[in-house]
Amino acid sequence: MTSSNRPVSRRDFLKLAGLGLGVMAISPLTSRLGRTQINRSALLPDFPLGDFLGRNCTADTSMEWGGTIPIMPRPEVGGAKVRDAHRDEVFPWLNEVSATNIDFNLPNQRWVETPEGYIHSLYLQPCRNLPNSPLSALPDGQAGFWGEVTIPYVDLLMENPVPVSGWMRDHVSFGLQARLYYSQVMWIDGIRTSDSGNVQYHVNELYGNPGDLFWAEGMAFRPLTEEDVSPINPDIDPETKKVIVNTVYQTITCKEGDREVYFCRVSTGMQEGSTPMGEHASWRKLISVRMAANTVASSYDLPGISWTTLFVGDGVAIHAATSHNDFGTVRSHGCVNCKPEDAKWIFRWSQPEVGLETGEITWTDWTKGSTHVIVENTI
Repeated sequence: MTSSNRPVSRRDFLKLAGLGLGVMAISPLTSRLGRTQINRSALLPDFPLGDFLGRNCTADTSMEWGGTIPIMPRPEVGGAKVRDAHRDEVFPWLNEVSATNIDFNLPNQRWVETPEGYIHSLYLQPCRNLPNSPLSALPDGQAGFWGEVTIPYVDLLMENPVPVSGWMRDHVSFGLQARLYYSQVMWIDGIRTSDSGNVQYHVNELYGNPGDLFWAEGMAFRPLTEEDVSPINPDIDPETKKVIVNTVYQTITCKEGDREVYFCRVSTGMQEGSTPMGEHASWRKLISVRMAANTVASSYDLPGISWTTLFVGDGVAIHAATSHNDFGTVRSHGCVNCKPEDAKWIFRWSQPEVGLETGEITWTDWTKGSTHVIVENTI
């Protein structure tokens, strides 16, 4: 794709991208510039105000596409509900509390307080609403850049007349709007100005795309910078770095030798053995990739899976997940689901490192320079 405007120099690009990082670190652009000033596009939803938000994410991978969740008057299961919240509905995230009455059928006892009542936390993707100042052209000399979604969701306008991927065919057949969600990362390889005067990005997938291409509002995406992929503790011998996945406690512990340097909750495979036990050498890392499978054991098709570290040859990986907020319980088809910030930390810390130019690295000599992933089920 080519853009119709003046090319942006690499220095200007880094300045603009850095400005986006500063905005994220300080406050949402809506609160600094005013909602009517920044939210000019009819394609960019009018999300509720709040530093932290929660999106109903239950329809992300459901073939039923209903996606309704109950809003309860108290943080507990049972009783009369306030109402049903619908697909992708977004709420101010006021507080997170424990259930007033423990339901021993649910491992997750965390609830989110909203202005209308309480929603079980497993149904809500934590997110923020941070629109960006979009670039007017691709960086000079570059075919594209990685863009991270920084609003709860952004609608996609399909460019190809017939959907190719399974997830797009499902959306079309059910009459649903295709969207990307907060923290997803995609490859941006074109820029245009719409008839209404808004800057739109051409949204692609550099790895795994069967052919679907889109346009979306540029304000929804923050260009990734070198800081996003800068290695963490790169001087540590990679042979001493271990990622330990515990399927009993549903946790990851990152160790440098005997020293624990990171800990987080995860979600591994629902079926026994779907997350392979033993010690594995990570063999490929990608900033973003489309993941799909259609077998007897599982069926899914998901775009923009970010911060992916593959450690088993048939596609098992540590990666970010936006389709649930139930980390600490089994949820996946076999991969190790993480909160996006956790997957990103592991991606940057594990070796070898990945740069922005291609956003991917694959290596064959797994015994050298590769961070090992140990999957165990010990108590």
